[in-house]
Amino acid sequence: MTFSADPVPPAVHGPKEPVSGSGGMVVTSHPLATRAARDVLREGGNAADAALAAAATQLIVEPHMTSLTGGLSLLHRSASTGETTYVNGNVAAPLAPLPDFTGADLTRGRGVPVPGWWPAFEEARRRFGTRDRARLLAPAIAAADDGFEVNPFLYGIAYGAQAALGASEQMREVFFERGHLAVPGQTIRQPRAARTLRRLRDEGMDYYLGDFARAFAAAARSDGGVLSEEDLRVYRARVQEPVRGSYRGAEIVASPPPDDGGVQLISALNMLETVDLRAMGPATESPQTLRLLMQAHNTAYYAPPLRRDLVEDRERLEVLLSKEYARTRMALLETAPPPSAPAPSPGTIHISVVDGAGDVVSLTHSHMCSGFVNGLFCEGFQLSGGGSFFQRVMPGPGERASIYLAPNIVLRNGAPVIVSGSPSVSLVANVLQNLVNLLDFGMSIEESVRAPRFGARPHTPERGWEPGNILEAGFDAALLREVREWAGRERLWTRVINPWSPLTGNFEAIVLDPASGVARSCADPRRVGAAEAA
Repeated sequence: MTFSADPVPPAVHGPKEPVSGSGGMVVTSHPLATRAARDVLREGGNAADAALAAAATQLIVEPHMTSLTGGLSLLHRSASTGETTYVNGNVAAPLAPLPDFTGADLTRGRGVPVPGWWPAFEEARRRFGTRDRARLLAPAIAAADDGFEVNPFLYGIAYGAQAALGASEQMREVFFERGHLAVPGQTIRQPRAARTLRRLRDEGMDYYLGDFARAFAAAARSDGGVLSEEDLRVYRARVQEPVRGSYRGAEIVASPPPDDGGVQLISALNMLETVDLRAMGPATESPQTLRLLMQAHNTAYYAPPLRRDLVEDRERLEVLLSKEYARTRMALLETAPPPSAPAPSPGTIHISVVDGAGDVVSLTHSHMCSGFVNGLFCEGFQLSGGGSFFQRVMPGPGERASIYLAPNIVLRNGAPVIVSGSPSVSLVANVLQNLVNLLDFGMSIEESVRAPRFGARPHTPERGWEPGNILEAGFDAALLREVREWAGRERLWTRVINPWSPLTGNFEAIVLDPASGVARSCADPRRVGAAEAA
């Protein structure tokens, strides 16, 4: 299996051209992943097939952002039934206790969580897909065998982690084939990861719970971890009901707790619905709009994490998602500074797909940490440092981590009009701003992804997660000055960073016109992605 013959878009930063089509659409953060999904759609596969093929390909072409040892969660909507389902395959705490867990553990085996990537992949494939493992893994295996060119984003992360990469025999054969770190434009191959994917293709869970589990647990324990093979055996992907809200007549369907970014997104939109943003103007022109966006985001984002899903804690979630509660929170914005909590690390990717029949998938997957953070590897893949989310709130033995992912679908009159999501520590801020751009101000998708935005404050394991916002330098200088003066009076940390920064997330979205059946997308300039029509 190879990729289709027509040229694949280059993996470059900066503005990309929008793409339109009526037979299906996909957008991801790497052109080879986008092409893998597009080819599946053109062969008659559905949105789930395409998204899973893209996700598997990203294991190879974006190893700095995701791993087989991390998590995968997806939101799926069936056009024929209107049913929307969430599959939570996020990381969990080990069965063994982790006493005195601190930020220092994030670079060691103690910070390695129980993975859910492969169980969720298999659950989604069986539940929604039409293609077998061989077809869905074929593009990933081809990319691992044949190789692909290092792009500047991968190189930048690898350069910062080259000491750990170069110390590992498994990674030296990938990144140090010529004796030095692979540079942009150089082709890298991953024969060990290809063998792992072939065994998953041929043996499925038998290999995953056998040889892979033994290698994974041994690698984690080699540096102080407590994981065992039993952790992988008892793990199950969770199939959940998504959370729902509304915003100015549109319905928002999003990830449910413990992936609580969906609740954060709807809560922030509920607060913003109480004011007339359109009269104020977009955040790129109005300091007042930008300030309100930051306040609504921070109030929702820095709130205590949600650990229980809709079934377990319905009454509390109904209050949090209510319009009345939003009005109260909005009235208190000026007097209630956001609380502080420990922080996870960035390092995630997102996929949005719609197929010709109208099924949609919004999928986020990740190793849940900075790239190659712990220097641990097994079977050709890095070990996730997703224990960073144990700093946010420590789960009980075997429990899911509370993670702020926010895959979402926006509907009008029961029909999808936007399918979106974002990676990074700023993903809720990213999705919030872009949805406001699209729904309140009628921006095109290309205008929205190119507009400057704010994000959540970066962190270190030592400092944890402190309230504050980064602001891209693309905003007008006078507007930035006014907003930062306000933030100073409110004792809110802010900092201006580079334009189009990966720290503010990457909006992978498809905008749909139900009347014409046309889908439109545009890859975000902050990473090296691509959108393609089927």
